[in-house]
Amino acid sequence: MPSPTVPPRTALVRHGETDWNRDGRLQGRTDIPLNDTGRAQARALAGTLAGQGWSAITSSPLSRARETAQIIADHLGLELLPAHDDLVERNFGEAEGGNREELTARFPNGERPGGESWPEIVDRGAGAVRRIRAEHGDAALLVVAHGTFIRATVDGLTGVELTRLANASAVLLEGAGEDWQLAREPQNA
Repeated sequence: MPSPTVPPRTALVRHGETDWNRDGRLQGRTDIPLNDTGRAQARALAGTLAGQGWSAITSSPLSRARETAQIIADHLGLELLPAHDDLVERNFGEAEGGNREELTARFPNGERPGGESWPEIVDRGAGAVRRIRAEHGDAALLVVAHGTFIRATVDGLTGVELTRLANASAVLLEGAGEDWQLAREPQNA
């Protein structure tokens, strides 16, 4: 009797904490590095991911995602694959760098002038992860990116709307092409 086919696994991992995360500032595409807490979070998440059979890891080119991916790759004994430009965080336009209080005062209707719309980030994220998944066949794949990017990507691939993701958390998806499902809600270190 043939064994059932197991769908490919992809974990979308949010980078560790930065000073702007700690201070409640909207980072978007501004390249803010991990802080010491973020590095510790990445090491803790790497320990959680150990022994789960991951075989490849890639990331956004932004330094906070890239360093998180390198910490995880080193811990798991994986080669860090080249970064993918289309995994960058949502462009928040004129809102980048602001905290909640500042943004509410500047943009009381919640607008983000010059930024990427939700449908744009949903399409970009789902397309990027589909392409990366296709490049790696059935390999168990880790993709280190950004909170809003991951939420939009999960929405685009599965139709599930996640709430805010904690730093150094992972969302497990199963599937490829047009057939995806959320296998596990965000897991924090």
